[in-house]
Amino acid sequence: GSVVDRALINGSSTVSGARLATARIPGADEGAPVSRVYGTARIGGTLIWATRFEEEATRERSGAKATGGSQTETFQYFANFAVGLCEGPIACVRRVWADGQEVDLTAIEMRVHVGDETQLPDPLIEAKQGEGKAPAYRGLAYVVLDRLPLEAFGNRIPLLQFEVVRPVGTLERQIRAVTIIPGATEHGYHTVQVTEKTAEGSARILNRNTMVAETDWQASLDELQSICPNLESVAVVVAWFGTDLRAGQCRILPGVEVETRRDESTVWSVAGVVRSNAHRVSLSGGGPAYGGTPGDASVLAAITDLKARGLKVFLYPFVMMDIAPGNGLADPYGQTEQASYPWRGRITCHPAPGLAGSADRTALARTQVEAFASGADGYRRMVLHYAGLAVSAGGVDGLVIGSELRGLTQIRDETGKFPFVEALVTLASDVRALVGPATALTYGADWSEYFGYHPQDGSGDVLFHLDPLWVSPHIDAVGIDNYMPLSDWRDEDLAAANPDGFRSCDDRAAMAAQIAAGEGFDWYYASEADRANRLRSPISDGLAGKPWVFRAKDLQGWWDNRHYNRVGGVESAASTAWLPGMKPIWFTELGCPAVDKGANQPNVFVD
Repeated sequence: GSVVDRALINGSSTVSGARLATARIPGADEGAPVSRVYGTARIGGTLIWATRFEEEATRERSGAKATGGSQTETFQYFANFAVGLCEGPIACVRRVWADGQEVDLTAIEMRVHVGDETQLPDPLIEAKQGEGKAPAYRGLAYVVLDRLPLEAFGNRIPLLQFEVVRPVGTLERQIRAVTIIPGATEHGYHTVQVTEKTAEGSARILNRNTMVAETDWQASLDELQSICPNLESVAVVVAWFGTDLRAGQCRILPGVEVETRRDESTVWSVAGVVRSNAHRVSLSGGGPAYGGTPGDASVLAAITDLKARGLKVFLYPFVMMDIAPGNGLADPYGQTEQASYPWRGRITCHPAPGLAGSADRTALARTQVEAFASGADGYRRMVLHYAGLAVSAGGVDGLVIGSELRGLTQIRDETGKFPFVEALVTLASDVRALVGPATALTYGADWSEYFGYHPQDGSGDVLFHLDPLWVSPHIDAVGIDNYMPLSDWRDEDLAAANPDGFRSCDDRAAMAAQIAAGEGFDWYYASEADRANRLRSPISDGLAGKPWVFRAKDLQGWWDNRHYNRVGGVESAASTAWLPGMKPIWFTELGCPAVDKGANQPNVFVD
């Protein structure tokens, strides 16, 4: 009787949830075709291996302890399987969709086998099949999903699609160095998630806009290294903002997108400047015209991560001009106001060279340049800050002390000297004192700047104005931002012969022939009207028979020869301190807009 009483009064029961009796695993049909991907494509896959679903039971007790209560038993199912994708080798799988919804790849375990001829069996497959009994699927790119939770998919393997990246050709494997631009992102370089509070109980991640990695930085670098497997060096661009094209009034400041962020998990700070005191980037189209300056914490994290990846690290301080439309600023070039968001190479003296009353070739030019370089918010502060940050990071492989400041390097004082070039020489010495001999230093000259200054004033002057910088013992290489033209293709060339032998706008062999020929080597356009009408003027040197002096593309001629300034059309008897071949040439930037006829004028950014 007591047994019956306990069962009725104090008994417990177990309630079981839904449970799979069987699970049918779809398989590959023998002879199913293997896809071949060119570039980037979203494709399905073929199930090539799977185990039985793993079942995991969970029991929860409810009700009063004294009365025994009841138990609820639930079941979860996990799938282990492999999906064949396409012919290998591929670079990476960029994204995955399950039943049409993108999958957060940080929430599951998925291993990608790229499909080369040396890949080994997957460890899970080998553990299940037995050592030496698992196929490696060489030549086939495939993924293995390890214990994929199936509850969200109705306890079945979902329909999967994959965005596969498979470079074709040889370019990607030849790339040894990459410059990360534009370098305007408050926390985009950070290797951990940075959040801000958006409301009570809610927050958003500032540096994660992808579902393939914990941060945008990790996603970008992982993909970069998979696409460019022979990558050796990365230049990390860090941008501050210039406020004026007039050198004497221009301040160089770290900037932010917004003035406040609530409960920022990593507080933004650059060179001791906090968000509330930083330059607020101007607005354009309803949002910030630029991202903010990368926070110092994120730059340090990026340097550490790049080193851990086995890459050489170059720091690249960079100036972006934050001058909005309707600025009302006096224009050194004589317009009603300064151009909006101009190139940093247009910073110059006021008025600019060639205009009435120009400060060029006067003592005022030196005064204006010194204000730009050495003022409280001057250029030196930015570069020296990053030299110190490089030391804090345990050192970097290189540092670029500036780039494309052509409008400044060409300014002369009343004695004919170039005060900003002198300032760069001094800056290189000061940076060297901070970073030591192991860090390579250079200046990234514009491709129209590196080889000399030819003032268009009828004087006949030819001045190797950057030679004092190139020969400085603290400068390790001649840096050039190389955006030289490689074609002169017009739509009408489809019906008529192109004068340079191009058969199409992307004629690779013809472009290769233009590296040391064509525009900037054999000829030039004297005006935009001449360019429109294809009226070419030959490049020659009637004075000394040295056409390389005027050829931006003639790197070999410039590098192989001594340099003699010409003043008033007369060549000096003594050369500059440059000696043939004394420093290597580095392309600190090299590129071309990926648009129709982009190779005609790679220096023009059409956006």
